Amino acid sequence: MAKKAWGGRFKGQTDPRVETFTESISFDARLAEVDIRGSKAHSSMLAKIGLLTKEERDQIHSTLDEIKSQIDAGKFEHVTSLEDIHMHIETALVEKLGDVGRKLHTARSRNDQVSTDLRLYVRDAIKEIDALLIDVQKAFVTRCEIDKETVLPAYTHLQRAQPVMAAHYWLAYCEKYQRDRERLADCYKRVDVSPLGCAALAGTSLPIDRDFSAKLLGFGGVASNSLDVSSDRDYLLEFCFSLSLISAHLSTWAEEWIIWFTTEFGFLKLPEAYTTGSSIMPQKRNPDVLELIRGKTARVMTSVTQLQILIKSLPMAYNRDLQEDKIAMFDAFDTVRACLELVPDMVVGAELRTENINARLEEGFLDATALMEYLIKQGVPMRTAHHTVGQMVAECEDRGCRLADLSLEDFQKACDKIDEKVFDVLGVQNAVAALQSYGSGGRERVAEQVAVWQERLGL
Repeated sequence: MAKKAWGGRFKGQTDPRVETFTESISFDARLAEVDIRGSKAHSSMLAKIGLLTKEERDQIHSTLDEIKSQIDAGKFEHVTSLEDIHMHIETALVEKLGDVGRKLHTARSRNDQVSTDLRLYVRDAIKEIDALLIDVQKAFVTRCEIDKETVLPAYTHLQRAQPVMAAHYWLAYCEKYQRDRERLADCYKRVDVSPLGCAALAGTSLPIDRDFSAKLLGFGGVASNSLDVSSDRDYLLEFCFSLSLISAHLSTWAEEWIIWFTTEFGFLKLPEAYTTGSSIMPQKRNPDVLELIRGKTARVMTSVTQLQILIKSLPMAYNRDLQEDKIAMFDAFDTVRACLELVPDMVVGAELRTENINARLEEGFLDATALMEYLIKQGVPMRTAHHTVGQMVAECEDRGCRLADLSLEDFQKACDKIDEKVFDVLGVQNAVAALQSYGSGGRERVAEQVAVWQERLGL
């Protein structure tokens, strides 16, 4: 029991099955770097207030660096009886330094130590995800130039609705990922608070300097209530929720491209490197990467529920239940990161099959709304205009023609306010050119937004 942090209270040995049941080294080993970072800051603070000498601090720092080198080289042994990465590192430190190593945990509990490590880890994770989201945004903006002349049908209810520039689609995803970045930045504010020095739950009688250690670790501030921060996992839930929305946006994009890749749509050609084949049908090329991005969304979204249930009804302050928090967060982070790493090359490497798109672009009466708005400009009440165009669409369906194929006489039978200028808004190219409201999918407005995004992303 001597190597256990709590061994002094106990006379007997822990059941090996309990050691296996309670260990977390199998999943929290990845916290080694932030644990060492936190320990260096803590020992520097202890030296500042005189609870360690400068020589002892330097010994601790150099030995922690040695331990990190062992870990990085894969030569650091994990032992179930030592429970977690924190005790592994501390035990190795004590084995090398004896009593000097035993001083490191002064004015610190594993409760505030773990919370500090998690916050440091999540801060780094937020920065990494943000950088990956920027890469995705850049890929979509790059596509805007490639597809700047292409018009696409936009859909509601998966039915053709109105025409938009292809770049309008790409920038729509940039907007979604920008909101994701803003959510992460907001989450970062609540992560960026140091719990170090709150100890188990009540603080300490020792004259520590929490501001000093917080500054060394780059925290924006220190937690003001030791009871709250020792049990707080709100920031993990918030981080996972942010990841779940990123995943949802990735899934929306994946679903759309899966549909576009079908023979029935034929809008999209995916790079071969991001598709797979069939074990029995030799002609198949399947969008498996996109399908897995869509499928992995379930894992990320589940992490939010997992954490919500975990923290529900926990009495203050720390409870061992919280050991399980890392599993949900690590998996959500790993999953979203893996997805985002694949997206930019897929986006830039894909091709719109413009010959297929253009061949059917006039189908579906994409110019019907433009015709209705033309009537409104002629003084026809909106509901009347809507009804009138609906009747003309029905007539075109009966004839098997487009709105642009109707004669001026046909139009004037439907509404006597129609003149020859009606043909300036009919047809997909005219309809998309007529769109002029800020944020719309029209040619000029989209070009403006492309320029905005190019400047924003430094492209």
